[in-house]
Amino acid sequence: MADESPVVPPENPFSPRDGSIGAFALLKDVEVELTLEIGRRRMKIDEILRLTTGATIELSKAAGEPIDIYVNGQLLGRGEAVVVGDRYGVRITELLNPEGHS
Repeated sequence: MADESPVVPPENPFSPRDGSIGAFALLKDVEVELTLEIGRRRMKIDEILRLTTGATIELSKAAGEPIDIYVNGQLLGRGEAVVVGDRYGVRITELLNPEGHS
């Protein structure tokens, strides 16, 4: 017999917990910049000037490590890269609460 338990979506740490509309309701139409970071690399200008088409730049993160998700420069959470049709996307695996903790 199949389990008929209701599917409960994961709790969003940015949603008000008391059922009120919350302060975020006033900001829901404000546009922000979402940045997905797969890694970083520091290079000297001389190294950058020597780059050519087809060059490979090794990044700080290993393959399979979570991608950092930033909103306006602030870490929001982490995820994993996915392909949706012919575009890249990110599946969110962790959201940080507003105080910056998991």
